[in-house]
Amino acid sequence: MSKNHFLAFDLGASSGRAILGTLEDGKLALTEIHRFKNQMSRIHGSYYWNIYSLFDELKTGLKKCVTEFKIQPDSIGVDTWGVDYSLISDSGQLIGLPFAYRDHRTDNAIEEFSKVLSKKETYMLSGIQFMQFNTLFQLYASKKESHSRLNIAKSLLFAPDTLNYLFTGVRKNEYTIASTSQLLKPGKAEWESKLFEAAGISEDIVEEIVQPGVEIGKILDEIQEETGSQEIPCIAVASHDTASAIASVPANGGNWAYLSSGTWSLLGIESPVPIVSEESMEMNFTNEGGVEGTTRFLKNIMGMWLIQECKRIWDEEKEMEWQEVVDMCLEADHFKCFINPDNSVFLNPGNMPKAIQEYCAATNQAIPETKGEIARCIYDSLVLKYKFTIKQIESLTGKPIDKLHIIGGGANNKMMNQLTADAIGIPVLAGPTEATATGNLMLQAKAVGAVHSLNEMREVIKNSFEIEEYLPSPQLDWEAAYKRFEVLN
Repeated sequence: MSKNHFLAFDLGASSGRAILGTLEDGKLALTEIHRFKNQMSRIHGSYYWNIYSLFDELKTGLKKCVTEFKIQPDSIGVDTWGVDYSLISDSGQLIGLPFAYRDHRTDNAIEEFSKVLSKKETYMLSGIQFMQFNTLFQLYASKKESHSRLNIAKSLLFAPDTLNYLFTGVRKNEYTIASTSQLLKPGKAEWESKLFEAAGISEDIVEEIVQPGVEIGKILDEIQEETGSQEIPCIAVASHDTASAIASVPANGGNWAYLSSGTWSLLGIESPVPIVSEESMEMNFTNEGGVEGTTRFLKNIMGMWLIQECKRIWDEEKEMEWQEVVDMCLEADHFKCFINPDNSVFLNPGNMPKAIQEYCAATNQAIPETKGEIARCIYDSLVLKYKFTIKQIESLTGKPIDKLHIIGGGANNKMMNQLTADAIGIPVLAGPTEATATGNLMLQAKAVGAVHSLNEMREVIKNSFEIEEYLPSPQLDWEAAYKRFEVLN
């Protein structure tokens, strides 16, 4: 097999990175080229992403790859978080900064939208989990507030689509990222006109949908000049970071679930068809687009955001290392109190430790006082939420889950991996940790013909990365803890 070089741009809500992938002899090697911070900007009470700054960081990553690492990549690909979008004018300019999904303009959007179109009909039309920041509700809220940018918008591009456009000048909507919007038909690369109509938005605003593994276009001359790169293709990878991550799951058989663990915990299964029913709606599961026609049947769970926000507050007093947080957690007793991680009070409270304490008080539980007790409350609650969600999946599919693959940055947390295995009672397989970048890179490889299928991609990944297994060894009464936790959901 010949040697290929691909450059993945993987952007999360708190950081971004440029990862070089070298594919040779059936193995993929990763090299971090560039890493940078990302954060929301609060301007006049609203939250935005600085898309221009992010694009500058991507160009810096490409320039470093070419000039410092002396590698000319065969292609580039961009993945990001879901739902957020930019608006483009008729003359091709971005119309302001894109809103960030934690902006509060959507706080009441679901309830207000449901007066126009019922929740049941909305779910049956889209198959998407109700979350107040879904693109559908963002657009509805902006329309309701008469945002003038909507009046002059020619195109809506999701975050990775926007960056692809800045690289190439070509406007397309990639399927997996579009599927997070709650504007597509379940399992199909087709827009649902009734949802646009209910939101008061013209369907003309969206672009042609392209599948992952398709070339968007070549990078512009000005980008080549600025970075020193040759003319290379920009590939529409699985542009939603979770879709790329799931494409990297080194799984065998069919009775497995995945947990993409990062700022969010995305827990679900890879299904050949959407699962859209009143039961899945009541349980708030989502059906998002995957690679090769698969459906990502999953639930978005508030993940490491909870502990990240606590650490941010604690760092104001004295900056801490992550290992200190784990050590404090290990010193605290289990099961003093629990939270439902998905309660809306934890979406963007400003002071997460205080929000957790207030929640415990409001639910008549013991109040966690120390940093260690708060961290323990978060970790115990998260793994019990995983157990709760797996039970729901099994009830909806009628099939048992016999192993859980944890991928993403959370796979590095050995304490959390073992805690998860103990709580859910099945083996946990952790890795790869750079799952999203890995999936991004392998889809670029598929686009240029270096691999030919999702199964072949996964074989390369199995051969390339060490996967660590954690077996259940519970020393605690997790079933009793689960019964206490269950009433909070």
